[in-house]
Amino acid sequence: MIDGRTVVDAHVHVPRLPTLKPAWSEWAERFSGPHPWRTAYDEHGTPDPARLDALFEAEGIDRALLFCEYSPRATGIQPIEDNLPIVRYNSERFRLVANVNPHLHHPLGAEVERQLDLGAVALKLHPVHGAFSPADRELYAAYRVCEERGVPVILHSGTSTFPGSRTSFGNPELLSDVVEDFPAVPFVFAHGGRGWWYDVAAFLALARDNVWLDLAGLPPKKLPEYYARFDFAKLAARCVFGTDWPGVPGAARNVRALAGLGLPEGVLRDVLAGNATKLYGPF
Repeated sequence: MIDGRTVVDAHVHVPRLPTLKPAWSEWAERFSGPHPWRTAYDEHGTPDPARLDALFEAEGIDRALLFCEYSPRATGIQPIEDNLPIVRYNSERFRLVANVNPHLHHPLGAEVERQLDLGAVALKLHPVHGAFSPADRELYAAYRVCEERGVPVILHSGTSTFPGSRTSFGNPELLSDVVEDFPAVPFVFAHGGRGWWYDVAAFLALARDNVWLDLAGLPPKKLPEYYARFDFAKLAARCVFGTDWPGVPGAARNVRALAGLGLPEGVLRDVLAGNATKLYGPF
């Protein structure tokens, strides 16, 4: 807990460092500031479950969703199996999130099912790093599995600076048909349309019951500025807290900055934990 509030970090990357391209480590160093994220790793660049758990405990993070990613053109291959030891060490704090890339996985639906069977509570897609449209009909097989299993789909929405990225696929407007075709599937727009699509992401979150925004990577103090055309307290009710760990100067720092925005206490608690629990289930 942080200042008496339960906190779920719904956007965490803890890959094995040797699986990554140099740009990933450069990004983590640039945005983490003094945050001691490397203390969670051993000398081989492998996350140490006990160290990681202790670091999250010290930060006040009660629950965390661990992302994997299959994006060889942008960041590298971060297989879901690498996160299994962390979840085994503390299954109360950590949960898995699946990831697929239509350029690598076939049949797509079967791979989604395989990763969900490992215990994943959601599916993450990264169209920008994978260079594919989230509206591609091939991905409907993945969306159907999520519909059948009752799990959310998290999609990167917005820009990315990693070499090899294709920013055009981060436009949340590409999902306008998908969220209508799968009304029972919760779609979480990671990074909330970061860049020049904040308005599109916010409009869809307020217009569609199955659209939510993930605040990872967004400085909390700037949120009212990014969403200036909307009632921010109303929009916040559709938001989920996440840090994009390790690219954050500290989870507690972000939580306190968010608390300083003057949101109603009930809305704030939902952003920090309640909405994640609704979407991803109780931990």
